[in-house]
Amino acid sequence: MALIEMGQIEEKTDLESEDSQFNSSQDTRKRHCCETPHLVSVANVSHTFTYKNINGWPIKSIPIVLFKAKINLLLPFGPLAILLHHLTGKHGWVFCFSLLGIIPLAERLGYATEQLAFYTGSTVGGLLNATFGNATEMIISIYALKHGMIRVVQQSLLGSILSNMLLVLGCAFFCGGFIHHEKVQEFNKAAAVVNSGLLLMAVMGIMFPAVLHFTRTEVHFGRSELSLSRFSSCIMLVAYASYLFFQLKSQRNHYNLIGEEGDRNEEDYGEEDPPEISQWEAIGWLAVLTAWISILSGYLVDAIQGASESLNMPVAFISVILLPIVGNAAEHASAIMFAMKDKLDITLGVAIGSSTQISMFVIPFCVVVGWFMGRPMDLNFQLFETATLFITVLVVAFMLQEGTSNYFKGLMLILCYLIVAASFFVHVDPSNGDD
Repeated sequence: MALIEMGQIEEKTDLESEDSQFNSSQDTRKRHCCETPHLVSVANVSHTFTYKNINGWPIKSIPIVLFKAKINLLLPFGPLAILLHHLTGKHGWVFCFSLLGIIPLAERLGYATEQLAFYTGSTVGGLLNATFGNATEMIISIYALKHGMIRVVQQSLLGSILSNMLLVLGCAFFCGGFIHHEKVQEFNKAAAVVNSGLLLMAVMGIMFPAVLHFTRTEVHFGRSELSLSRFSSCIMLVAYASYLFFQLKSQRNHYNLIGEEGDRNEEDYGEEDPPEISQWEAIGWLAVLTAWISILSGYLVDAIQGASESLNMPVAFISVILLPIVGNAAEHASAIMFAMKDKLDITLGVAIGSSTQISMFVIPFCVVVGWFMGRPMDLNFQLFETATLFITVLVVAFMLQEGTSNYFKGLMLILCYLIVAASFFVHVDPSNGDD
């Protein structure tokens, strides 16, 4: 009898231990599932996965990375663009094929970043997202800077912000509102307000050099705006680093979702799949994909001027409209997909979060890189472009202030983007000849 009682006590102790472990894992998951949306994929989930099914040989990851996604059917367009460049010299075709070839590479770069984030903590994962989330735009911009095409850099980065804030967010709101027309979709208003504040700060940093230039109130004409741009860029980089620290460390739970929204996100994010490739495979693929994007970006930048002439399109329209739409096509599709699944917080993380990264990190980073290259890259985006960005940020900020969305808001944002696209189609860039 004593042995039986001891056995029952041990069994009860084991059950209590399992219950406490289960509750602990639930608490951990609840703590991470509700983090700010565009960093949710890099939460500390590495301890909850087992990696016994992952083979460390790089050859095993090739089918997963190159053949699993249907968008990889566009991969052959990259080599075709290179062949056309050397055999025919037709810049229009080289430009179009290079754009199509970069689309799957940008999507796979995001995939490799997500896979690597499984093995890192939230801080390192957040930095990975900030660095590689817009790696395609950064690479194209650095190549254009190297060739002295400063206006192409400014306009392509401006176009990425405009397309994310108007086209992507508009399509997401429209599709999500159409699918869920019987209810009002909600999102985390506090996080949206923080991002809107950062975007307004970016507008301030970009507006002052332009105002200084066009009012001709510089102490040293042509040099003061460049000095102000470099100083403002350093301040914006510090502000973005502080934002990451605030979001990931200092106040990571301050903007968490509560109540029913938190329960819904717990259910959604708890079903996240384990990583498909190992840590070193992810690092290797990041290096390979970044190198291949760099090669194609060189051909793309070289073909922009020729494509403008052969396609009879202004360089401003190509830089502001075509480059961002095609270069971020995979990211755009994911934002719309999450909105249709009623996960608007992730949608805002993709659309508004990406705009924040470009305005507060990529643009100042390009100014600093141009500084080291000896290129006069500044924040004077000219009057027309600066006014367009300012109005866009105001419109989107008003759309987000209620914390709700519907298909009519999405339709208004899409129509606003069509107005912007038409404006740049008839816009003649006064600085085109300078570069």
